[in-house]
Amino acid sequence: MRQQSALCLALIAALATAGCATDEYGNSRPYTNAEKGAMMGAIGGAVAGAAINHKNRGKGALIGAVGGGLAGGAVGHYMDTQQKDLQKVLAAEVSAGNIDIDKNPDNSLLVSMTSATAFDSGSYALKTGFYPVLDKIAKVLNTYGKTSLTIVGHTDNVGSDSANQTLSDRRADAVEQYLKMRNVAPQRLTSYGRGEASPRAGNNTEAGRALNRRVEILIVPVVQE
Repeated sequence: MRQQSALCLALIAALATAGCATDEYGNSRPYTNAEKGAMMGAIGGAVAGAAINHKNRGKGALIGAVGGGLAGGAVGHYMDTQQKDLQKVLAAEVSAGNIDIDKNPDNSLLVSMTSATAFDSGSYALKTGFYPVLDKIAKVLNTYGKTSLTIVGHTDNVGSDSANQTLSDRRADAVEQYLKMRNVAPQRLTSYGRGEASPRAGNNTEAGRALNRRVEILIVPVVQE
C-alpha cells in the first residue's frame, strides 16, 4: 500500500513539474486540461484500487484462518446442517422461548438470545448460569468453522440513548470474549452494540422490552471467491 501510494504521489509530482506532452510532430507542448484530468483520474483510480485491495486483505486473512472458504454450491447444505445442530443442542432454550434460531435468505443464521437469559438488568456481566448455553453454541461454531460471526447487543428504551449504547456494546463484547475463551478463532469474531435502535417488539410493555433486551449472533458463511 505504501509503495503504491508513493508511486501515485510521484506521478502527481511529475505531472505538476513537467506539465508537458508532445504534439504530432514530436515537439513539446503543455498538457491540455482534458489530458490533465484524465491523468489525475487514472492516478485516483490507482489509489482507490490500492485501498480496496488493502481492505480485502481482511477477508484473505479470514479465509486463511478458517482453512479456505466454502464453494458456492456447498453453502446452503453447510448452513442447513449447522442450523439443525444448533437447534438440537439448544432445544430446551428454544422451547422455553429464550433463544431463536433463524435462517436468512442469504444462508446466514441469526441466533437471538434474550438478555434475561444472559444478563441481569442493567449489567453486562454474563450470568454464570448462561455459561453452559454459550458452551453449546461455541461447540457448534467450532465444528462449523467456515463462518464469520458478528455479535450484536440490543437494549430496550429505558434509560438514555448513550447509556443504552454503552450497555449494548459491552454485552456484545462480553459474549465475544467468552467465545474466544472457548477457542472460537478471534479472526472470525466481531462485536458491536445497537443500543435501542433495533427493537423486535414495542417498548410499551415489559414483555416487549424483554424481547428487545437481547444479544444476537449473525453467522455468515465464508465463501471462496
